[in-house]
Amino acid sequence: METQNKIRQRDLEELAQEKILGELNNSKILVTGATGLIGSEIVLSLLCANRLKNLNIKVIAMVRNEQKAKKIFSCVLNNPNFEIFVQNINTVVNYEKPVDYIIHTACATSSHEMITNPVETIMTIVNGTYNILQFASEKNIKSVVYISSSEVYGKLEADKENVKETDMGYINPDSTRSGYPTGKRTAELLCKSFFEEYGLNVKIVRPTLTFGAGADYKDPRVFGQFARSIAEKKDIVLHTDGSTVRDFLYIKDAVLGILTVLCKGERGEAYNLANPETKTSIRDMAQMLASYFGGIKVVINDDGNSRRYAPQIKQSLDTQKIEKLGWKPDTGLLEMYKRMLEGFSER
Repeated sequence: METQNKIRQRDLEELAQEKILGELNNSKILVTGATGLIGSEIVLSLLCANRLKNLNIKVIAMVRNEQKAKKIFSCVLNNPNFEIFVQNINTVVNYEKPVDYIIHTACATSSHEMITNPVETIMTIVNGTYNILQFASEKNIKSVVYISSSEVYGKLEADKENVKETDMGYINPDSTRSGYPTGKRTAELLCKSFFEEYGLNVKIVRPTLTFGAGADYKDPRVFGQFARSIAEKKDIVLHTDGSTVRDFLYIKDAVLGILTVLCKGERGEAYNLANPETKTSIRDMAQMLASYFGGIKVVINDDGNSRRYAPQIKQSLDTQKIEKLGWKPDTGLLEMYKRMLEGFSER
């Protein structure tokens, strides 16, 4: 098995059955940010497909923290098709072996980190992406996918909900929390520029908030806070008014979307990644969970310190573009939490 988490293992084995994995047969794939939720799920999914489908995919997990990587990938450390490559994304990539594909996920994900280390957040996004794109150009990579964010859209006029890839809104340059979405916008421009100037086959994915089985129990993002409250039978505490409306995405659906864009996406294009069926406000999501799991209630404790969080928005991503490539999500919001909590219970 690729993981000791039975729920996550089930997801990996379901992913292994997808036809798109067959297109990566006999490939060498570098995954940056491999200890993150999305990065680790990609690594394990590819290795699971190897085992079940005999695809002979070589997976290189590029990480900053070797000990953390060994813990996350403890079940596959002796797998001959798996390699841990220790490298700081902010330095020139020094990997001499052949690589066919790159999936670049490395980035800060915690709002707390974005606020306390805004310079490092921006520079890691921009410099890290430049280093990966430069490496990809030198290696003549077949295809690169950059994992951006739905935050690049900023605050759209009149809180537009059906957001297409061509829409762009306002990002406040006077807020250090804006370093993350602004950095992502700059990194996307770098991707587009490497495509236009050097012909690099790079694509961009803009996922909404993604979670599910395999998420870290201590994840500080809103879904992690809500899930811990349920697991520990504590009230769900909202630190804003919870009016933000957005859609969400299950990790298995996200990985399938990323691999679909890697293999089928158009050069230089960006693709939204979300499950429109999950659209809800943060407050309504909390109420849904409290009602379903019972024994807890929702408490609003708005301390007025909104700078710690992304701006309040009402946004739902239009996914028609990626659906034309043959991708469609299949996991609803409640099921996402149920699977994540089943994984937590194994702890």
